[in-house]
Amino acid sequence: MTPDDRKYAKTHEWVKIEDDMAVVGITDYAQDALGDITFVELPVVGDSVEIGHECGVIESVKAASDFFAPISGEVAAVNNLLEEQPELVNQDPYDQGWLFKLKNFDPEEAENLMDAPTYEGSLDEGV
Repeated sequence: MTPDDRKYAKTHEWVKIEDDMAVVGITDYAQDALGDITFVELPVVGDSVEIGHECGVIESVKAASDFFAPISGEVAAVNNLLEEQPELVNQDPYDQGWLFKLKNFDPEEAENLMDAPTYEGSLDEGV
């Protein structure tokens, strides 16, 4: 089930606005497609990320895959648990497996992303 409290990018990242922070992760669909995740390269705190641009890498037993910023902003925090437990992205992609948090983001960019039903529909269409 795709949580309806966040927005989704066509590249399978999600963003959840929590007060003045935007939490970013990958979707259940993405983690399932990657298979068993073995390493996550996260952006650096203090760096700026730009919507649609690569900002990290997830490695799995199948392949390495870039992930992209669903919105622009400044990296305020990264999920350090993933250094020792990258499998959290597989086990709990919408909660403990979050990737990074942004500050100084544009809320309008998030509003332009897909809601949960639209994202699920895009998966059915094979987008």
